[in-house]
Amino acid sequence: MSEPVVLGIESTCDETAAAVVRGRRLLSNVVASSMDEHARYGGVIPEIASRAHAEAFVPVVSKALADADMTIGDVDAIAVSAGPGLAGCLAVGVSGAKALAWAANKPIYGINHVIGHIAVTQLQFGPFPPDTLALIVSGGHTSLLHVEDVARHIDVVGTTLDDAAGECFDKVARLLGFPYPGGPHIDRHAQAGDPHAIAVPQGLTQGKAGREHPYDFSFSGVKTAVARWIEERQDRGMDIPVDDVCASLADSVATVLARKAMRGCEQYGSRTLIVGGGFSANSQLRAKLLEVGAEHGVEVRVPELRLCTDNGAMVAMLGVNLVEAGVAPSSPDFPIDSAMPLDRICM
Repeated sequence: MSEPVVLGIESTCDETAAAVVRGRRLLSNVVASSMDEHARYGGVIPEIASRAHAEAFVPVVSKALADADMTIGDVDAIAVSAGPGLAGCLAVGVSGAKALAWAANKPIYGINHVIGHIAVTQLQFGPFPPDTLALIVSGGHTSLLHVEDVARHIDVVGTTLDDAAGECFDKVARLLGFPYPGGPHIDRHAQAGDPHAIAVPQGLTQGKAGREHPYDFSFSGVKTAVARWIEERQDRGMDIPVDDVCASLADSVATVLARKAMRGCEQYGSRTLIVGGGFSANSQLRAKLLEVGAEHGVEVRVPELRLCTDNGAMVAMLGVNLVEAGVAPSSPDFPIDSAMPLDRICM
């Protein structure tokens, strides 16, 4: 089949999204976010998110098809995020996608949301070179993956042992009084601060722990160290240099991510590093990865901002890969998997 057309549907957290991709061309991309409804609580409330998905599903999918100037009958397949993610949110998207697939008699693929963050970069940069490495950085995931075949075989090189990078930022942001989500606020303040003002530890990079976990990530200790520094100054009645705290935190996290990614590239002989996930929108991380990549002769593919956060385009693009590779569609009764392992591409 040449240039398969796939409708992608995403509902893992607080974005209801749908997109249509033909081959490597994005025909439409619609996102409805319920983030404002969660802000007052300081984080995503699964019940509120699930209700928002149920309300937005039909309008979002309808608009994605209309923007692509298509009907459901014009698509070759439907792809939907089946995990990992919030169970209730996944259930809404998967149920809706299954109903569409059944009604239109279309094959359906229940895909791994995280692998979608890798696949979407093809819309901007084209096919993957051999032995590509991927760094996924989002609110709940920080992982290093070796991409042998995005449709058939991916190996986990390193993963999060406790807090992911995004979680670390959100928790420090709360201490600094920033509203949810905290990442963009830290990013903005960091641009005006001194990244060397505060000695922020770099998790799993030193001593025995660093040797035993060369590619794994741990940001819980980073969060705790920054929190203690802030609390000690508050106890003494001292001002908190917010810009410097943000800059030092951002530089520490970006440095760890970049160094471990480059070490992984060296281990696997990779000359290309793909970056994906919502946290890849962070300006300090983007700059650090491009800088370190240039030093190591590694091409760093960081997608444009609209493709970093959760979207339907990444789901549709992975669906295109699966169709092109001749991978069999998912069973009509495939389950959701809120903890889907990262080496599982499709249900």
